Order: sequence, then C-alpha cells, then structure tokens
Amino acid sequence: MSSTGSGYSATDIITFIGIPLAVLGVLPILYNTVATLAALSKIKRMLRHGRLTALTRSDVVNRVIEVELPRYAVTPCDRFEETELYWRPSRQPSSIPGGSWTTFNWQTRAIGAKTQRVEYADQLRQPQVDVAFDKLIAYLLDLGAIPDAHGWKLLRSTGLWTPTGCSLLKSPDGQHEALTIAPLDDSDGHLSLKANWSSHWTTRDFSSLPPYWVRLLPPPQPEPSEITRGVGPEETPSSAQGEAEEGDIEKGKEKRHSSLHKESLDSIQKQAENNSRATITCQISVEGLISAKSQEDEAVGSPINLQNLYIEHLRIRPGKTDGIWFSSVATAYGTTSQTVLWNYKIPDEILNFARRDSLPCGILVLLGVVDASQTPEWATNYNGQEEARDLFFRRSADQRAAIMAESKMTPPQREIAARDRMQREMNQRLQDMRDHSRLENQRRETRTSEALQSPKWDTKLVAEHNLHWLKRNQELAIASGVNITSDTTLRDVVGSLLHRMILDGQFASSICKMLDLWKSWADNGGMRRSDLEALREDQVVFALASLLVALVKDTSTAHEGTLSLDLQECLQMWKIVRLG
Repeated sequence: MSSTGSGYSATDIITFIGIPLAVLGVLPILYNTVATLAALSKIKRMLRHGRLTALTRSDVVNRVIEVELPRYAVTPCDRFEETELYWRPSRQPSSIPGGSWTTFNWQTRAIGAKTQRVEYADQLRQPQVDVAFDKLIAYLLDLGAIPDAHGWKLLRSTGLWTPTGCSLLKSPDGQHEALTIAPLDDSDGHLSLKANWSSHWTTRDFSSLPPYWVRLLPPPQPEPSEITRGVGPEETPSSAQGEAEEGDIEKGKEKRHSSLHKESLDSIQKQAENNSRATITCQISVEGLISAKSQEDEAVGSPINLQNLYIEHLRIRPGKTDGIWFSSVATAYGTTSQTVLWNYKIPDEILNFARRDSLPCGILVLLGVVDASQTPEWATNYNGQEEARDLFFRRSADQRAAIMAESKMTPPQREIAARDRMQREMNQRLQDMRDHSRLENQRRETRTSEALQSPKWDTKLVAEHNLHWLKRNQELAIASGVNITSDTTLRDVVGSLLHRMILDGQFASSICKMLDLWKSWADNGGMRRSDLEALREDQVVFALASLLVALVKDTSTAHEGTLSLDLQECLQMWKIVRLG
C-alpha cells in the first residue's frame, strides 16, 4: 500500500470524503421519510376528526401521499320522519377544504371514489357531493336562510362565470353568508357551491310551512241542517239475527260478511269525512305535484298523524293536462301569499291564456251572470211590444170590417160568412203564432251570434261577476259540493277548490276539462255555439274554473326580473350542483 507524504493513504482519503458525502445523500431520504410520515399522521387525524373513511398510501422516497376518498350524492333528511337530524347541524363537521357539506346531516349514497396525490396535509381536498339544486335551496330556506337578490341575478346572467364568493343565501339576520359560489376545481363542469351554517341561525321549526309547499285549508262546512238532511237513519242489526237457529251456519257467515263489509264502508266514509275537514299541505316541485299530506288542525305543528293522500290523478303526465292545471293554480295560490313557490314554472301558454281577453261579455248576459246594462252595446234592440200592438190593431180592423159586411147580408148568408170569418181568424191566429215563434227563434239565433261576437272581457272581470253569481245562487253551488258564503273571497274559494281537487278526482277532471275547453276556443280564434252549450250544461263548473284562471292572471302580472323569476330560471338551468 502506497502512502503520501502526509501519512494518509488513498483509502483513508476516500473514506474521509466518501462517508460525509454518503451521509449527505441519505439525509434527504430521511427528511422525506420523516416529513411524509408527519404529513400522513396529520392527514389521518383530519380524517378521523371529520369521521371520513379513506384509503391512504405513502411513498416516503418521493414524498407523495395518496388518499382515496369516496364521492357521495346526498339529499336532505326527511322533514317528517327524521325531524331531529333535519333541524340540527352536524355535531362534527369536517374541517377539510371541500367538506362544507358536512355541516348538515344528509342521506348519503356512494357514487364513486376520488384519489388525490398530495405532499402536504393542507393540500388535501374533500370531494364535493352531488345534490339536487332545488332540494338544497329548499332545505336552507326551510332552516331560515334568506335569498340574496343580487347574487341570484348575477348567477342567472353570468352562469359559471359568476365570481367565486358571490352570496346566494344569507343567514336570517343578513350578516353572514350561508351559501356562496365556490371554485370550480372539483366541479367537472357543474355549478360549485359552498355552505355555511350555525345552529343559532335556525329560526324555523316543523310548524312552519316548508318552501315549495302549499297549505290548503278545508272549505267551510255547510249548516248542520244541510248535513243531516242527506244522512239516512242508521241501520240497526236485524232482530232475526238473534232468533236464527244455531244450525244455520251459512246464514251466520253471510251476516258476518255483511257486517264486516258495512264496517269497512263506514271506515272508508269516516276517513273521507276526516280528510274533507283536515288541512292539506301539498308539495310542488319542478315536475309538478309530488306529495300531499292531510293533518288534523289541532296537530298541524306536530310531525305525527300525517297521512299521505292519493294524488295520481293530479300528476303531470303526457297527454293529460289535469296535473299542469293543478300545479299552475297551486303555484299561483302560493306565490300570492307569504309562501313563495320558486321552482315550478307555470307554462307560458297558460300564462298567455290567463292574460288574454277571451270570453265575450254577451255570453255572460245569455247565461244570466250579468245584466245587459252592465256591458257595452253589442245586441240589436227589437221593439216586440210595438210589433204586437200593430198586429193587434190590424187584426181588429179586419174583424170590424168583416162584421160590418156581415150585418148587410141576409141571415143565411150572414151565418155562412160568420162561420168563414171565424175559421179564417183561427187560421190567422195559428199563423201569427207560427210567425211569432219563427221570428223569436231567428232573433234568438241572431242574439246568440251577436253575443259570440261581442267585446271580450278579461278573465279577472269574468271571475268577479261569476263569484257574485255564485253568491246569489248558493243553492246551485252547494248542490255541486261548493259552499260559498256572502263574505267569501276569490282566494278562499280557490283554496277550497284545490283542497277538493286533491280529494275528488272526478271533480278535478270536470274542472280541468272546462279549462281545456276555454283555452281551446281562446287559442283557436273564438267561441263557438257548441262551447256555449257546454257552458250552459255546467255553468257552476265554468264559474269555478274562471276563479282559478283569474288567480293565475294575478301571478302573470308579477314584476319581470324579480327574485322569484331569477331563482326559478337558475333552478331550471342547473338540476344537480356540487356542494363542498
């Protein structure tokens, strides 16, 4: 082994230099290992705090941590079944960015997973959840949030270009932001939102009417005398039942079957009577009526004793307009009260029909709803009394002339002439009656034609006159199942009609058929004689239908560009959004 003049060999020099270099080369690996393990520990602690299940993998050499988190689709808890979870925020919300949705309790469904590669713990992002936009807004509004008109107007006009942090909903005091626009990092082209809520912000409870719901009060009950008039005496058990022979088994079975059948019918009738006196709340979504529940008045503020009602006859279906008419009128009924329905949009053709002047005023005169003096001049005036007087004078003059001529005749000739005169006068009277009848028919046809061509009135004016007519003819309204008193308002009647339409499918069908008929002649150039005959056959139904149209007209005259329209457009533009 050779040595240098310094006394160190080449091996020693290599050792002195190589070992420190080797140590320096290992230090980054050690640092990466320590830093990765520390970041992984912090990430797991964040996941445990947020009660999140995730798969974690780490590469200590490259200082990379892989976190696989599930992605969820969520929907708010059931307001009627999960009352405590619905009104209470989550006790342990996640603090990870993108997890603002964990502020609330949800019904969740896993729809996939997302893998993230991070280096530091603060780079971790919780996947946003998919949620129906209308359900999210309804939930926050139900808790007490208030819409920000500027935010919704900006979202409607700019869409995904809306600035991050723009407020859509605020806390009840208006000082904090409850729902804002979030960055589009994890949105995949969806609208991205961020939620914020505090337990003391909740200002509503179960007794409050939820958004998109309408409360329909029961119609006033008729007088007790009218109720008892249609109720027959109760059937009493036959005395022969107690005297039946013990061996007559078949007869006993028939009686038991009849008794059970009678009890079943009594139970159904009792339930129907209870529903007719109960308050009904119905939910209106973008697709129309989706739920209706009845509840006794004394239990309106309680989540118990709720009963789902049959609503299949009022669902929106292809080829049928019953559901569209009901949802449109119910939306108008809710929009004009303190409860604002923002998600269902009344079809434009119905709004245009409600705005249009479509009913000739002369038709209301023919139906006896208004007096001719209340309408503009539209009919030809005939002086029937003058014509009858002229005819009477002419016939009297002819008779006097014939009698004078008979007085100059011999008795045999006078008798023959008088007999001929009497026969001639009888024929003239018959002919005059036929002429009068034909003239009256012609004038009636002319009057009908003129009525069909008379000036058209708007639906609001038609409804006002029909309401007065119903109040004057209360017996006709009660016979049709509608109790209208002298102090009943148009809104009260419409609420009662919607209440009955849910419970009585046949009544709902008759109302909607009349509305279809009315809209048909309004869209096709005017009313025809067949339409007039249909109104005469069901005049009460027509009067009630006009009240529904008038309420829709009130809604159609709302200010354009209002908060409700902005919200409505946005909810239709984005069905599913990302929340996080």
